Amino acid sequence: MCLVRLDKDRPVLVISTDALNRHALDICVIPITSIEHRRFSLRVALGPGEGGLDRASWAKCDQVTTLEKSLVRYPPLGRVSGATLSRIEAAIKTALELA
Repeated sequence: MCLVRLDKDRPVLVISTDALNRHALDICVIPITSIEHRRFSLRVALGPGEGGLDRASWAKCDQVTTLEKSLVRYPPLGRVSGATLSRIEAAIKTALELA
């Protein structure tokens, strides 16, 4: 989990591989929001503290995108749990009709 500089610093979950992240100019990310959408199953809940976030948030798995690495703010915020990552992977597969 990192912050990226857009209109303001916003959290994202980096989903591209470490090898790709080292060599490419762009990274693949899932945007994170603090706005809940109860009926939207492609948004995975993240509890306060998870991934270094300070409040309840949601991974917007329907909005997989790429960003220039130069927008990333370091150091990273943290990591999500394996269970959360599995839910995010499933939501991405559903959103992209890969499952």
